[in-house]
Amino acid sequence: MVRVSNASPSATPDTAATATRYWLRLLPLLAAVALATRLPSFLRPIWNPDEGFLATQARMLANGGVLYDTVVDRKPPLLPWAYQGLFALFGDGSLQPVRVLAIAAHLLTALAVVGIARRRWGNRAGAGAGVLYLLVSVGLAPEDAQAASFEVFMLPGTAGAFYFADRGRWALAGTCAALAALTKQTGGAVLLPVLWMMWRDRDRSDDPGRGGAHALLGFLVPIGMAALITGPGRFLFWTVTGSGSYASSMSGSWPTALARALGNAAILSAAAGALVAAIGHILLRRRAVADADLWLWLASSAVAVVVGFHFFGHYYLQLVPPLVLLGVDALHHLPRWQRPALFLTAVVAGVFVVWGLLHPTKELDHAEAVAQAVAERTDRQDTVLIWGMHPEDYWLADRQPASRYLTAGFLTNFSGGRGQHQVGKAHAVPGAWATFEQETRARRPALVVDDSRGAPYRPSELPALERMLDDHYERVGTVDGAVLYARKS
Repeated sequence: MVRVSNASPSATPDTAATATRYWLRLLPLLAAVALATRLPSFLRPIWNPDEGFLATQARMLANGGVLYDTVVDRKPPLLPWAYQGLFALFGDGSLQPVRVLAIAAHLLTALAVVGIARRRWGNRAGAGAGVLYLLVSVGLAPEDAQAASFEVFMLPGTAGAFYFADRGRWALAGTCAALAALTKQTGGAVLLPVLWMMWRDRDRSDDPGRGGAHALLGFLVPIGMAALITGPGRFLFWTVTGSGSYASSMSGSWPTALARALGNAAILSAAAGALVAAIGHILLRRRAVADADLWLWLASSAVAVVVGFHFFGHYYLQLVPPLVLLGVDALHHLPRWQRPALFLTAVVAGVFVVWGLLHPTKELDHAEAVAQAVAERTDRQDTVLIWGMHPEDYWLADRQPASRYLTAGFLTNFSGGRGQHQVGKAHAVPGAWATFEQETRARRPALVVDDSRGAPYRPSELPALERMLDDHYERVGTVDGAVLYARKS
């Protein structure tokens, strides 16, 4: 690690000129590390179904769809709008502009982490924290670390909220927390350390209530604006109240959930191994590591990972900024560990980058094969129903979905790893089946692709869907396990 100065930040005057020189020297280094660690992201058209969902959703919005009405998702609106905006500027046939924006999001997060560490432990600690954040954040399975996902774009808001709270700028802290929550709901967890910092600093403020009011307004105004734009009732339903079954416990699937939780925690721990070791060493020596606000940030982020009990790898990205800052504080007390820690973290990050370069393409190959078959059997004006969990098929085939529900998950509550439990029509989003049947009756899709491949949501488990296929469709072929049904003449 870049050696941390033992002098407190306040001991060294920080003029505007020296601060400018510091940031101008550091920014190219951080940009180079951000680009190097994300090079694999540019080498394939799509990394995971979240990207496919967002790309398909953005096309639907561009074609006149209405968010939370004819285009639906359980997520807040900022990232679908960002995808839509980039498609309008650069075309909707590639996600490369989105990849560049994801690198910018990581870079912004790194800059916030630098600012927090620099203020507490000095210039060198700030630089080390920024580099370490970028190296550790690549330390997940490639489909989690390299994708332009909700968590990536949530991180600048969470880190920004803590950065501004650390400086007593409560309105900006609240606004950043709102932007994080409007990217993914769990981003709002950063409000917990923000409010604690406000309470901690109440004696230093002439009017503590004013800071609280500013933070509250900073948080509620962007949330309220998003709700007004999308419709308050629809916004509340799709981002909060309509996802109860999906966010409920993994009843009956605890072994799978626990295995995924421990597996992804182990992967991230390996990526941040040097920092975890430093934190553990300091704690074993019974020396306090960092202030309570950093521990509270890590704890609130851990709660956000646990919510819903799904434990997908990309959820763990929310842990990285506070974990890195706690590690930098530990290394502040262990000067001899600093360079080896940076070297080891860089080597491990290099392994993860190579993993991304060599990552198997089995799921991508399947999606591309299905998309090619869909494109060959339909015309551009046709609508298609892909009954599965891979919405990227619509985007890859350049065909419009026959329903606003882009995955079978909305209609069955299925998600990866849930198994047979809490899956079926009874666990669907409230009102979804009535809408789905109305959509598919009003305009029968030209092609139906059963991509369930034996999953618990297969048509044989859903009489309404099976009846539709029997009455109106005939089997015309298979592609890599997916069954194709064309409309009867």
